[in-house]
Amino acid sequence: MIVVVGSFRLPPEGLDAGRGAMARVVNASRAEPGCLAYAYAEDMQERGLVRVNESWESRAALSAHFETPHMKQWRRERNDLGMSERRVIAYEVSGEEAL
Repeated sequence: MIVVVGSFRLPPEGLDAGRGAMARVVNASRAEPGCLAYAYAEDMQERGLVRVNESWESRAALSAHFETPHMKQWRRERNDLGMSERRVIAYEVSGEEAL
């Protein structure tokens, strides 16, 4: 399994437009083969900070995700929305433990 965790910032004035674009990419991504979870969440303490959390069955599924039309559109949209400080990391997970 691949777990993707990260964050990015949108200018506060771009949040309303950004929410619509993010909802579209989240919904489309969740429907992809191999997607186990996909979420963006706005930080409750820092306006404009968006947290990223994804889980994929495999690296191949994640790689295919990057080539989808909705991700190509999102890359254009996020630049237009003024995204900054993007830091998103993929981790390969070999096991799990309930906490």
